[in-house]
Amino acid sequence: MADIATDYHPPATKMVHDLAIEGMTCASCVARVEKSLKRIEGVASVAVNLATESARIEAAAGVTDVALIAAVAKAGYGARPRTAAEPQAETKEISRDAAMLGIAALASAPLLLPMLSGGAIALPGGLMLALASIVQFGPGLRFYVAGWKSLRAGTGSMDVLVAIGTSAAYGLSVFDFAAQRGPLYFEASAVVITLIRLGKYLEHRAKRSAARSVGALASLRPDIAHRVTRDGVADLAVAALSPGDVIEVRPGERVPADARINDGAGLFDEQHITGEALPVLREAGATVMAGALAQDTALRLTVVAEPGQSMIDRMARLIEDAQASKPPIQRLADTIAAWFVPVILLIALATLAGWLLAGAATSTAVIAAVSVLVIACPCALGLATPAAIVTGTGVAARHGILIRDAVVLEAAHRVDTVVFDKTGTLTEGKPELVAVQPMPGIAESWIRALASALSATGTHPLARALRDALPDAAPAEQVSVIAGRGVRGTVEGEILLLGNARLATETGADTAALAALTAKIERDGTTLSFLLRENGTLLGVLVFADTARLHARDAVVAVRALGCTVMLLTGDNQGAARALARDLGLDDVIAEADPIRKRAEIKALRDRGRVVAMVGDGINDAAALAEADLGIAIGSGVDTALDAAPIVLLRDDPRLVADALALARRVRRTLWQGLFWAFIYNVIGIPLAAFGLLNPMVSGAAMAASSVSVLGNALLLRRWRGQAS
Repeated sequence: MADIATDYHPPATKMVHDLAIEGMTCASCVARVEKSLKRIEGVASVAVNLATESARIEAAAGVTDVALIAAVAKAGYGARPRTAAEPQAETKEISRDAAMLGIAALASAPLLLPMLSGGAIALPGGLMLALASIVQFGPGLRFYVAGWKSLRAGTGSMDVLVAIGTSAAYGLSVFDFAAQRGPLYFEASAVVITLIRLGKYLEHRAKRSAARSVGALASLRPDIAHRVTRDGVADLAVAALSPGDVIEVRPGERVPADARINDGAGLFDEQHITGEALPVLREAGATVMAGALAQDTALRLTVVAEPGQSMIDRMARLIEDAQASKPPIQRLADTIAAWFVPVILLIALATLAGWLLAGAATSTAVIAAVSVLVIACPCALGLATPAAIVTGTGVAARHGILIRDAVVLEAAHRVDTVVFDKTGTLTEGKPELVAVQPMPGIAESWIRALASALSATGTHPLARALRDALPDAAPAEQVSVIAGRGVRGTVEGEILLLGNARLATETGADTAALAALTAKIERDGTTLSFLLRENGTLLGVLVFADTARLHARDAVVAVRALGCTVMLLTGDNQGAARALARDLGLDDVIAEADPIRKRAEIKALRDRGRVVAMVGDGINDAAALAEADLGIAIGSGVDTALDAAPIVLLRDDPRLVADALALARRVRRTLWQGLFWAFIYNVIGIPLAAFGLLNPMVSGAAMAASSVSVLGNALLLRRWRGQAS
């Protein structure tokens, strides 16, 4: 699991193809499409998703969509490149399903009258034949077409089972009608097709509901942008924007692209992107994500992202990646699906033969075999895992949690230790310079000027704090970063260093003097930086204070409530780290750790048998995030974090850590529940059908109910609410 965070994007020599697959109905269909695609030379991996009716293929650069589509067609299914028009195509398909369901229901209803009336109402055999034929070769035609394609490809599917089962009941009734003997079983075949059609209609609606997350993100971005030109403001398509373009966003409009505010400030509603319920204030210099809704004022912004590379675009791709992936448990379902249809056909033949050998009438034997075929359709088996993942990842995104791989579910389930970074994770990440302590004979203003010069181009939070304290400092020359320690640079012709106590000690500073100077200050929970000459001469100490995030204590309590040990792992000094730990109630502290040591400490925890989740800002914690069983990157470093960890939290709210773990566990539990119900219907239903205790109509209803119940259980995830919601 240690390499999970670094294994998301295929090598540059490979390409990812996304196809919409038409005609899949069950787990066997998924297995067949995957098998056909994997036979193409150059294909590295294939993930077919029944819930989204899609396939994601990673292949060598020479493999084309045309070759992939041809392979899918050879397996008996349709395929096309996925486009933004998929929702419209799904709507048309659901409308067609509704129309065919209506025809089947209207034609089947009269066939039930004799049974419902206890024989008081009798229908002419010719009318029953006509009504049953309408259903069998109208709404039921799709089962013959798809079943034939399946058989021609040398495999079986739900369509084969339904076609054989309903044809047997229909054919037996036609034979008895021609021989002028009874009873007739036309209602069995017609009602089974109607019930399966009903199940499929409900299933399609539920699948569309489950898969709305990516489409919802895409809908946040407007189609038109107001670009500022020399002649005024002109409207153009968002796709035509380029980095550097200046755009105008007016109150009530959504930001068309990731852009930086030129001047002024305004409130933006980012709830649909980050899950933040309240509008947030963005000031000059701040970047606003595409899709954010301007609330109160017109602003001009400069576009900073290439077309297709905005945060929304990248989030959508991550969600699609997660929904296309498969957790380890899916291998079990795939293995069963590969053998399911042939085994069910054998059981149905055994049932038919058993009843005939027992002396039962042919009609009794056929009806029992038909019941086995109908109730055993493996629709629910194919839906259980993808339905839970598609719904769960969509719900997570709505709450500001990006889950980028289904494997995360297994890792989150086993986590027993959560390790937090300090700055920017449990604290605001905006330290302020609160004091400067120069050495005797040195002016405080000179220390400030030198430190600000060394920090003028730095990205560390302490560097930003120094720039805020002295914003007009000229940058030092030949500045270089000393990893995990500080910076070196030349100011006024002299080489100077600015960094932590470790840097000061390694440079040769007087350790006794350092200890005496810093002992009292560190006990107050502050962070220190030391300004030194290259020879180790200490010039001064700068004191910074950073406050804990508003909900940091609540986050620690919530994580511990999940049964996890909570630790702090930081590069800050012992005093600041332990002061925060006392304030928040953390279980353990490891301080003064550079990125290399951070990774080593995570590895040491894992070597001791701990299952570790590392929470950091995704900037200087990448190595530790990758080493952990589960990496979680939090808000302030979102842009970098999108490539750093398998879970990304889009807001600076540490409570989202507990929410992410709790939701991942909930999704995994729903996944297992779906598989349980998919299996239990068959485990109980097949024997009952084989022994004649279920008729085909009840079997058809049970089969439809299994798929709908699995999807319905997955959709319950949409009611989930976290602490940070």
